[in-house]
Amino acid sequence: MTGTTVCRTVVAIALAGLTGCTSSSGPADGGPGGSAPPSATPQSSAPSSTAPPSPSLTGPSAEALRAVERATGRAGSARVESTTVMGSELSLKAAGALGWRDDGLTGTLTITYTGGTTAETMRRLGTTAMEARYLPDAYYAEVGDEFADRVGGRHWIKYVYEDLEDLGGGAGAGFADQMRNTTPNQAVKLLLTAEDVRRVGEEKTRGRRTTHWTGTVGGATAQTVDIWVDDRDLLVKKVERGRTENGELTQTAYYSEYGVTVSAERPPAADTADFKELLASQGG
Repeated sequence: MTGTTVCRTVVAIALAGLTGCTSSSGPADGGPGGSAPPSATPQSSAPSSTAPPSPSLTGPSAEALRAVERATGRAGSARVESTTVMGSELSLKAAGALGWRDDGLTGTLTITYTGGTTAETMRRLGTTAMEARYLPDAYYAEVGDEFADRVGGRHWIKYVYEDLEDLGGGAGAGFADQMRNTTPNQAVKLLLTAEDVRRVGEEKTRGRRTTHWTGTVGGATAQTVDIWVDDRDLLVKKVERGRTENGELTQTAYYSEYGVTVSAERPPAADTADFKELLASQGG
């Protein structure tokens, strides 16, 4: 495996970690790492989940959605199941539990590559699924034995959010904020910026009675956001659709067991490679 292939792979893992934790809004300029080609870092034209709201929705719809935002934010944690399709580049599914508190995102997900060119690359390296552990300052991705052999025998890659921000002359801008703010109520905040938000009606979602809301955000680079909310004002389902350089992006997430206990331990330091140091050692 060449140094370039290693660089592309660790950047692709970074992308999987971001999309796996249910944020469909990618980094601003094609992803982190100027050494990685478009096939390694799909660019999302969807608006960032951390973008300032404009305009601000008012009226009964706004009051209902703000109640959802508050209730979901207060819950602090939930079990998450999601699927993501990013054009021909990547499709994956993720399952686990995530928590969101004042100090940032925490939790553990199992991310399974289900299709796309990135999945084929990972499969050739002996990896079809990985465990991702999210902590307030960084996330850790587990890699298979074959790839570990290429990085000094270490089975975990550490991605410090601030390091991702600094890569590629600003190409990673927004990664840190997105990882810290990837929570269910971010979808609600997006809807609060939509001029065309509307209540679709009552629907059953996984056997539960929910209210369906929809809207379009982002102006010229439009992204549609749909949410389904239960009678406790908690998000049950979210669907976001947008575009990347490689085609349509669709992400669907389901949330349950709000308030579940969440844990994420740092892997042993001796079995962990640092993302930034790894890129430097490979000439990235």
